[in-house]
Amino acid sequence: MLRWTTALSLALATSAAALPVHAQVWVPAWTASPAPDRQDGTPEAPVQFAHQTVRQDMRLASSATALRFRISNELGDAPLTIGGASAQRTGTATPAKLVTFNGRSEVVVPVGAALLSDPVAMTVPALADVSLTVYFPQPTKPAVRRTALRIADGRLAEVGDKVKLAYRQNVVSAVLAERANKPVVVVALGDSITEGATATRGSNGDWPALLATRLHQACPDQVVVVNAGISGNKVMDHGRSHSALARLDRDVIALPNVSKVIVFEGINDIRHDGGTPPKAGRNAEDMVLGYRQIAERLHGNGIGAIAATITPFGGSDRYEPTSAATRTTLNTWMRGGRTGYDALIDFDAILRDPAKPENLPEDITRDHLHPNDEGYRRMAAGIDLGLLGCRAR
Repeated sequence: MLRWTTALSLALATSAAALPVHAQVWVPAWTASPAPDRQDGTPEAPVQFAHQTVRQDMRLASSATALRFRISNELGDAPLTIGGASAQRTGTATPAKLVTFNGRSEVVVPVGAALLSDPVAMTVPALADVSLTVYFPQPTKPAVRRTALRIADGRLAEVGDKVKLAYRQNVVSAVLAERANKPVVVVALGDSITEGATATRGSNGDWPALLATRLHQACPDQVVVVNAGISGNKVMDHGRSHSALARLDRDVIALPNVSKVIVFEGINDIRHDGGTPPKAGRNAEDMVLGYRQIAERLHGNGIGAIAATITPFGGSDRYEPTSAATRTTLNTWMRGGRTGYDALIDFDAILRDPAKPENLPEDITRDHLHPNDEGYRRMAAGIDLGLLGCRAR
């Protein structure tokens, strides 16, 4: 009997050992890159949160069984006090769940640092919205790029839909999702066109979000796309934010399980600065150096690099022949291969006006530089999903 029991135990142990073990993985499901205070207000009335409750709705590009929220004060100039936070599925009757940091509901984020919340158990399908509501008991200048927020005075348990949307900086730089399998994770690295600065507020109408929807429809929950665009961003130089070269480690490489990056930057580098007299933008030789540095650093971390051509800006307020020629040179270089990138997305070809190739069509822009909702839709629709690992049947 003992021999039989021992044999059975050994057989069960061997069988169990043979079963595949699927460890849970964490991936970015939503991102907003840190950015310095834009100083949109005045010295007398700075843009800040003071004794206010702020709700942010975020559409997650991945399904999840649990979430972690990354609160950034990396570019802040004073300690950031969180007086309490909660999360829930947006638009549902599900009760909000407390968000804590090492078990603490109140926490101070030091200058130059970020804190990651404890995991919050929450089952969320891909492309569902999650709301994070945060109370700021002290005057706080947020230092993360602009997103759509709802802001109410005082300490509230919730901020309702009737509160008007504001396009403001906030403190949430990422939402990480726990899931059973590892998807392809794509980061869109860019400027205001990638941020979606001219999309309808709160519509998730930026091209990375629209691309995520296309991918989910074709290859459900297999490819995750997150947005690392910042208005005014440049490849080489600081502008309203740290350059792509300067922020690459923090905003891309440090994210867990990133597979590919779409690098769509450069328009702000090559245009003149708008001063009197205007200072010329970067030349093509400078830009090629920057682009290649980004590709090499991504590849060195096991991440694929996809280049994207610079879109037309003829008719915009800083258009002139020198920067136009630089754009043409760079796009020709990108299309020629041997760039150090693994693939190319030709946004120039997708968006340009066939009759006036230096311009965007009149019906997809309001300022001859940024696409409108229809322009963003065309960008997302024009991308070959196979480049991103989606092989729809």
